[in-house]
Amino acid sequence: MSAQTRHLVHIRPHLETHRSPAHAIVAALVAVLAAVVGIGLAIPTQAFADGEVTWTVRTGDNGFGAQRNSFSYSINPGNELSDSIVITNRGTEPLDLGIYAADGFTNEDGQLDLNEAGATPTGIGAWVHGESDQLHIDPGTSVDYPFTVSVPDNATPGDYVGGVLTSLTSSADTSQFDTDRRLGIKIALRVSGDLEPSIAVENTQLNWSGSLNPFAGGDATLSYTIRNTGNTVIAALHGTDVSGPFGLFSSEVEAEDDLPQLLPGETWDVTTVVHVAPLVWLTGTATVIPLALDAAGTTSQFDPVYAKAGTLAISWMLLLTLTAVGALVWLGIRLRRESAARRQEREDARVQEAVQQALNTNAADASKNGQSDPANPEPNPRV
Repeated sequence: MSAQTRHLVHIRPHLETHRSPAHAIVAALVAVLAAVVGIGLAIPTQAFADGEVTWTVRTGDNGFGAQRNSFSYSINPGNELSDSIVITNRGTEPLDLGIYAADGFTNEDGQLDLNEAGATPTGIGAWVHGESDQLHIDPGTSVDYPFTVSVPDNATPGDYVGGVLTSLTSSADTSQFDTDRRLGIKIALRVSGDLEPSIAVENTQLNWSGSLNPFAGGDATLSYTIRNTGNTVIAALHGTDVSGPFGLFSSEVEAEDDLPQLLPGETWDVTTVVHVAPLVWLTGTATVIPLALDAAGTTSQFDPVYAKAGTLAISWMLLLTLTAVGALVWLGIRLRRESAARRQEREDARVQEAVQQALNTNAADASKNGQSDPANPEPNPRV
């Protein structure tokens, strides 16, 4: 059974994202600047150590500069350039390393990562070539490894990110895994031509979930996907607004996390939760402000992109409570009316009985007064 491979990769420089909204613009600009021109980050020579195996990598000293933090180029389609990477064996044993170039991507943590050696390259990984793919370095010595960057004539203008990687694969007898230790330096390359930074906000959805407490409100969750639809590395600022009907009771939320830099074609999912009252109908609005670096090295802020979604926000517990209260009120009113009706019926019956009794008494009196007295008969009238 073949062993599986675990990859441990160290790429220089490492860009951190910041959580403070006050630093959002600064963080985004630094990320874009580092990705495109690779300056301004003081990071020492990258090293990998594992027991007696230790090696470091750094950029070569040449016409591009000395003690650079990364490789950064601007080149026309159809042209090529040469550079080098210096690898030093700081261990006590000879070191055999693989070396290759790979395309970059933004991983799920929002950090730059590089494809594995077996992945099919389409950019940096296909355009960077060295003399060999293996290096043998004796202890305490260095190798200045030259490479060329050849950009094809039909290369699309825009930004490309990748890296040059050194690799050491090792395995343990008791493990089913091979461990691939990778140490490299980032390459940021801009192919000259028309730059078209742009983003799209897609798959916008708003959901609302209430709690068992009918008066506690609930959580409105706005989710959407940001897609880099342009040809430059791009960063963005984002915010969320949730409001009731006609824009009433609006709640604005600042982003808790800065968005990572996105390479052309990449996407990033965003989810924001806002606590709101059950306002029957909610509208969520996502606002995304793109940030990009133009050819002159100036950071530009573009027009915001908006996306909206709506959802019902009904507290069923509150509705049930109101229904129960309404039912009790209706029942109370009905019982009161029925009680009043019964009292009226009794009163009407009493009055009717009294009237009937009076009529009976009058009839009896009239009958008694109209009866002849046998002792004094009424004389017969004369004819």
